[in-house]
Amino acid sequence: MKEMKEKQEMKEVLQQYWGYDSFRPMQEEIICSALDGKDTLAILPTGGGKSVCFQVPAMMREGICLVVSPLIALMKDQVRSLNEKGIKALAIYSGMSYREIDIALDNAVYGDYKFLYLSPERLRTDLFKFRVTKMSVSYIVVDEAHCISQWGYDFRPDYLEIAAVRSILRSSWSDRVPVIALTATATTVVANDVMEKLLFEKPNLLRSGFERPNLSYICRKVEDKLGYLLKICNSVSGSGIVYVGKRKTAEDVAAFLISQGVDAQAYHAGMGRDVRSLIQDKWQKGATRVIVSTNAFGMGIDKPDVRFVCNYDLPDSIETYFQEAGRAGRDRKESYSVMLWNESEVARLRQVVKVTYPPLEYIKDVYQRVFNYLDFPYESAKGMSIKFDMEKFAKEYKLHAVTAYYAIKYIDASGYWTLTEELEIPAKVLFIVRRDDLYHIRFRSANVDAFLKVLLRLYTGLFSDYVAIDEQFIANNCGCSVASVKDNLMYLSQIQVIKYIPKIKSPMLNIHYERLTPENLRLPLSEYETRVSRLTERVDAMIDFVQDESECRSVRLLRYFGQDQSEPCGKCDVCMAHRKIGAGGSPQQYLENLLTECGGDRYKAALVLRERCKSKEEFDFLIELLRE
Repeated sequence: MKEMKEKQEMKEVLQQYWGYDSFRPMQEEIICSALDGKDTLAILPTGGGKSVCFQVPAMMREGICLVVSPLIALMKDQVRSLNEKGIKALAIYSGMSYREIDIALDNAVYGDYKFLYLSPERLRTDLFKFRVTKMSVSYIVVDEAHCISQWGYDFRPDYLEIAAVRSILRSSWSDRVPVIALTATATTVVANDVMEKLLFEKPNLLRSGFERPNLSYICRKVEDKLGYLLKICNSVSGSGIVYVGKRKTAEDVAAFLISQGVDAQAYHAGMGRDVRSLIQDKWQKGATRVIVSTNAFGMGIDKPDVRFVCNYDLPDSIETYFQEAGRAGRDRKESYSVMLWNESEVARLRQVVKVTYPPLEYIKDVYQRVFNYLDFPYESAKGMSIKFDMEKFAKEYKLHAVTAYYAIKYIDASGYWTLTEELEIPAKVLFIVRRDDLYHIRFRSANVDAFLKVLLRLYTGLFSDYVAIDEQFIANNCGCSVASVKDNLMYLSQIQVIKYIPKIKSPMLNIHYERLTPENLRLPLSEYETRVSRLTERVDAMIDFVQDESECRSVRLLRYFGQDQSEPCGKCDVCMAHRKIGAGGSPQQYLENLLTECGGDRYKAALVLRERCKSKEEFDFLIELLRE
């Protein structure tokens, strides 16, 4: 009876806040496990609806749900989405001032909030560890849970702090706080390691089937990638995402597609937040058809009608590829994942290991140079968070920027510091004159006086503390340009009416330990070699996936993630080739045999294919190979 009542309440919460009448596969089982108080690791494919799996049970329990996530942009999106649904949620991440964090933690304790999102490095701070003991915590949620495992592809040392938070809460409250861990990509080894690192009382893994029966996996070996991409855009209708490895490639590929009449737009982290938001919004609404993006695009975006995802550059792991491919066809209608590759791509990918792991001595040297650049002496800087300009650092020390970046990331993975993703910290304003004194100040023009009135109308608290402002929002209300707003703010700052901190955009370096001398910096060779070996295995698996045409793509992917029993999909390029005439071997081998049979005459071979193929898709596939 209790179970039936609970399931009914689950559906009512789902309907009330998310507008759905039923759950997706495995969501209900995961939610029930969480409501039973069990530590739960849920592995759901991209688009499987992971957020609902913790948001619904959190709404059904008293207290606040702690959500640990490594992606600041995704945290902000989820907090905004929850608030729009009338659910009180807030986030704490790098780039916020001490006072902002202090206020947010106070709200989490006393403000009747249901969700507190945290970046993992926040878990280390004494401020958080003290305040969390005062919170009534319903669940600890670990998003992107594979990051806690050193066997995973994106290990984050800060995630190990979650176990310490569990221990703190266990000593503060009589009830044990259950963990809900979620990921889209975890092998069996990673899943077991995640449960161990998160101190699960007993293993409890709930895994959805990874089959995507509506999704065709296609790998194409091509030299003219632009030409083939254009062919995809022209032959597959509907929205698409093209993933590339570099920002410049995104710009160049988008420009090419536009020149060929395809409605496309580049997207990458080098663009301003407002520009990215506008591009994303237009694409989600269907006003832009194709996004050409670096790999950040798509995280947390639930656009159901993406008809194709094209990997223009080879990803460095099966995990990354599977996540990106999974953004196609979430509405369960026919969709395509197309991988474009060639031998130069394979050679580049093999170089990734060397670039990602420069020599240990080089890494140790970069460690010391970073502290010199930031002007921190030995045995200092512990607990500091500081803006870090990678480009300026590399230029000052005449270092190759990419190699230096990976050296810094290796030190990050070793736990000494955390380099966050690029942040946009909003502009801030504080009035340093009394409100009454404003009436006695002669400004340079009436426009400044009108500007001040708009500013005071839009924001409160400006006379007591720094307040975050949005220059674009002010410009819209003033009927002027953003440049004009900034000019007025600079002028008011110069005449000592306000203090103005302009908007900044920079990664943050969060330093966890004091600067060590060279002899005290521990970066063991055995651990370095293990990490190199793991990355090499992942890169080899990616290369094998595209090169081996003897096995169904779907079967191969599913086995990689621990699902041993699965049937060939019948839709991927390998299955379509193997369906022809019942012949074994690779599609290329079949065509070579056919050409020999036809005396090398490709036209004759095409006529034979037309007779033998059982479907248009099969014929089109083989003809394409024949042309190559």
